Amino acid sequence: MRVVDDEVALESDEGPRREPRVTGADVIIVGAGPTGLMLANELRLAGVRPLVLERQPQRRATPKAGGLGGQILELLRYRGLLERFEAACTGPVPAPRFPFGGVHLDFTQLADPPLHALPLPQPQLERLLDERAEELGVDIRRGHEAIGVSQDDAAVTVDVRGPDGPYQVIAGYLVGCDGARSRVRDWAGIPFPGTTYPEVNRLAQVTLPDAVTVLDNGDLDVPGFGTIRAGFTRTEHGLFGVGSSPASRAVSLYTIEDESTEYDDDIPMTLSELQDSIRRVLGVNLPMGEPIRLSRFTFKARQAERYRDGRILLAGDAAHLFPATGVALNAGMLDVVNLAWKLAADIHGRAPAGLLDTYQSERHLAGTRTMLHTRAQVALRRGHDPAAEALREVFQELLADEQPLRRMGALVAGTDIRYPMPGSDHHALVGTFTPNLTLHTGQGITSVAELMHTARPILLDLADRPDLRQTAQDWQHRVDIHIAKTDQRPADALLIRPDGHIAWAATSDESTDTAAPALREALTDWFGTP
Repeated sequence: MRVVDDEVALESDEGPRREPRVTGADVIIVGAGPTGLMLANELRLAGVRPLVLERQPQRRATPKAGGLGGQILELLRYRGLLERFEAACTGPVPAPRFPFGGVHLDFTQLADPPLHALPLPQPQLERLLDERAEELGVDIRRGHEAIGVSQDDAAVTVDVRGPDGPYQVIAGYLVGCDGARSRVRDWAGIPFPGTTYPEVNRLAQVTLPDAVTVLDNGDLDVPGFGTIRAGFTRTEHGLFGVGSSPASRAVSLYTIEDESTEYDDDIPMTLSELQDSIRRVLGVNLPMGEPIRLSRFTFKARQAERYRDGRILLAGDAAHLFPATGVALNAGMLDVVNLAWKLAADIHGRAPAGLLDTYQSERHLAGTRTMLHTRAQVALRRGHDPAAEALREVFQELLADEQPLRRMGALVAGTDIRYPMPGSDHHALVGTFTPNLTLHTGQGITSVAELMHTARPILLDLADRPDLRQTAQDWQHRVDIHIAKTDQRPADALLIRPDGHIAWAATSDESTDTAAPALREALTDWFGTP
């Protein structure tokens, strides 16, 4: 297969131009957004040489996303990065109360909320991931545009247009992290079915002038208009939302209008565009001060039919688009954490048969779960008749109970995912994300998160089982073996994949006759023949 965009084909008046071939990379990543940068960093931890191609010469200053939330925060903790990200936050961590289809998931009364968020606009997030990439020695080429691709059984070749002219790069794999309008997806011929909703969403954080009063309950008192209540206000022209705090002059504003306009993501929203939208929806001229964040987006529900075509793979928005805010970064960055160690195993020649195919089966499942709740949000959000109001009221009543509230929080966070595993009769933890246990070892107190900083697989012996450690000895160069004790241990031993998910677990006091063969099988299934 060879595909080159017609308008940028590498031709001259004298015929095809010969380009130099560069072969110093194992994986080519197209796109240097959060998904592409996270993939590059994970690959470097696994001993793989990625090359990142980004058509934009500089990082975008427009914050498409305003923060991180969900399971990716715990994964960053497991890589030793969460404190660095928390230190870069642009404001206090908000109360755990999150919009969901025009209503709210309110976790403020729970001591341990199932869903958390960090206020970290996308430019700052990309800067942090860039800095980490520089520390790890990742080759990132900004202003270098991928314009065509070909693949065969052995490699992928990418045609690139750079500041100094065209050239080619060749590598074992190509991963498209190039967003909703992914060229990589188109070149691979992967269908991207779904729905585009006829609405435009505008989201902002702005300061308010002294003329606007923030009341103790979060309502706004606007001169010449009166009170705008906190939360969501639905009118016949759309939806308006406001979140504010009496302690701050900054407020979050949100509008939804039915509109079929296609906006260019590279043209940022302006303050006057936001004010015009609020005037149409709410019928008020809302005075504003300085903008802190301005973003505009449309909603699509699309998922690639497959995430892999030979040596070309997709991740992030190139693989899925969800019709709700606050989930895309979580899903995309978790995609590549799942993918990186599997690509590395293949490149290093130790991947068991079918390992790379589990990226498709596992992350397509996760994408389908995310699509489920974001489409449910569409149904809650877009209805305007009395029946829709009744649906929202009943849904909000259900969330007054802790169990359904926690279940919804886990669904949105992506923590309810249990990947399918080979075999049968698994421990209840198998396929789930490893809890961050406090561990007592001969060297002192540590945790699962600290052991996972190197992104290597781990056999965690929690019951001093020399029989299980002996079984794993043949894999000791691929799997780190740790002995520890923990309060209320969930299993005798855990085999933890580099992405933090449990590949195998031994029940308490399970006999060697069943535990050892099952462990050997799991080690072979995930980390190859020793």
